[in-house]
Amino acid sequence: MLQLALEEEDQAALQDLLRDLRGEEKSLRQLELEMLLSGEDDDKNAIVTIHAGAGGTEAQDWAEMLLRMYLRYAERQGFKTEMFDLLPGDEAGIKSATFSASGAHAYGYLKAENGIHRLVRISPYDASGRRHTSFAAVFVYPEADDNIDIEINDKDLRVDTFRASGAGGQHVNKTSSAVRLTHIPTGLVVSMQNERSQHRNRELALKVLKSRLYELETRKRQAKVQEVLDTQKEIAWGSQIRSYVMQPYRMVKDHRTKYEDGNVDAVMDGDLDGFIEAYLLNPGDTA
Repeated sequence: MLQLALEEEDQAALQDLLRDLRGEEKSLRQLELEMLLSGEDDDKNAIVTIHAGAGGTEAQDWAEMLLRMYLRYAERQGFKTEMFDLLPGDEAGIKSATFSASGAHAYGYLKAENGIHRLVRISPYDASGRRHTSFAAVFVYPEADDNIDIEINDKDLRVDTFRASGAGGQHVNKTSSAVRLTHIPTGLVVSMQNERSQHRNRELALKVLKSRLYELETRKRQAKVQEVLDTQKEIAWGSQIRSYVMQPYRMVKDHRTKYEDGNVDAVMDGDLDGFIEAYLLNPGDTA
């Protein structure tokens, strides 16, 4: 096709061929990455939790920006998402959110996002227009396989019900539909309040708790208990894995792989391929 297009000086055919070649290149790149996703849990669905750091409205707005970024990334990847829990901020943004991403190697890709994310920008909430630094923590867990037996005894659970906060109508505000599960042996706590039904919230909370227990057991088998403790770092300066700078210059930089992208708007719109590829292709640089 190339030889014919050159002989005929057919520019339209050359452009079509170039487009096809780029598509093939992208497909081959995808196959190369999937070959790297050979971890025990890489083929599983992912459960993603985002927590705003200290700093009130600024940090809560940043957490919501990250949530949008990951939902857009999931959409680009063809992952199906389901929001498990969403706790609105006091004035804007969110305090926390938990959602699932279901699709081929969802956890294998999203595990690269586990850590503290830092934002530097001119605050839209500061009348003086000063520059602010905000932090949010992202935790990514593999969804527990239903075929794997993770036993949760009722005697090991403390179940608390309470009224949901934030928007949701009269039903949400007047009934104790929100559920908080505390797994006493491990101290893990999972809260759900997104659904109107207390039963549904309890079902989702158990699903998340089961996934977190599965991840904990997997890490124990791999002698990485300390790594679990290390992920519970303070959501603050010095522990971030990635910085998103919007002022005085525009740049997103991953501190583990040194990968950078100057198109901040595209990154915030879910274009994370470069960062995730760098993480997967250079595992030695992320230690």
